[in-house]
Amino acid sequence: MINRYSNRIQSKNDLEMYEGFFRDRGVKFINHFKTPNFTYADYEKIKYLTTVEHVWTAGDRYFKLASQYYGDSKDWWIIAKFNNKPTESHVAVGDIILIPKPLNVVLDLMRG
Repeated sequence: MINRYSNRIQSKNDLEMYEGFFRDRGVKFINHFKTPNFTYADYEKIKYLTTVEHVWTAGDRYFKLASQYYGDSKDWWIIAKFNNKPTESHVAVGDIILIPKPLNVVLDLMRG
């Protein structure tokens, strides 16, 4: 399985305000993964998407759903963002999760 952090842009944090944290950890800086900015498409845009309803069950994970519906587990965040539930801990067994399709159109909408 591909690591979901592959090919992610990183930034170096060496800000003076975190000097105590760096000292406690024995480092001079910390690398952070940059998070891209995505928008949530409004109703006028998403009404043209196809969505598949998935009832959340025990053992479900976003990466598994992404692999099943998109063919690639690294697209897990699309399902999380589309449902406005950033992590699996925000989903309860029995919740209906919408899987937006087609993937290329969803990505275009989220990128604005």
